[in-house]
Amino acid sequence: MVLYEERPHWSMPSLSEAYTDRRNRGTRDPRRIALGAAVSLSGAVALVVALLVVTTPLGDLLGATDSVAAKHIGGVLAGLGGPAVLLGVVAVLPSKRRQQIGVVAGSLVAVAGVTLFSVAYPERWVYAADPLVFETAVVYFVGGFAALWYVFVAVVNVRRRNDPHGTVTLEIETGGETRRVEVTPGELQAYRSELADRGSEDVVTEIERRDER
Repeated sequence: MVLYEERPHWSMPSLSEAYTDRRNRGTRDPRRIALGAAVSLSGAVALVVALLVVTTPLGDLLGATDSVAAKHIGGVLAGLGGPAVLLGVVAVLPSKRRQQIGVVAGSLVAVAGVTLFSVAYPERWVYAADPLVFETAVVYFVGGFAALWYVFVAVVNVRRRNDPHGTVTLEIETGGETRRVEVTPGELQAYRSELADRGSEDVVTEIERRDER
């Protein structure tokens, strides 16, 4: 199905064209994929090192002279490792810009929580007169949850794109740019029915908004 900017009209692609489009939909920058994999790997390594710092003599090599210092280093490494893994995942996946921004924003909030932990531990931790445990936990949880949610949405979208059954690929051409949107046969029939009642511009706008969600 193709929509043209001047006089939009609709045409159904053949089944072979739809399958070919899914296999050849744009090439992705291999440098971005490599960078995302490296970031995820570094995050995973940070999580492992965080555990080893607290449970083994590895902390001595990192300057942790006692258990408090080891827990401080371990907490910072673990706090940074989680967002790093999520950032790498969304960089590797063919995600939308909205999802990428969501993961980056959530990761930044989580990093703010790690910074708060670094400042508060151990002087303003559990047994202090003015502890920052709750504030630190809330900031880190909100950021981590937001980043994880957008990664989950990206994963679901990838699985939906890779499933060729029960969907139709539409091509929307506006302003010299072409966007591809996948809809179900029922949605396709509804859009065709709405063309006569609402006009092509309103239908195109609805499809574009649907693709952004």
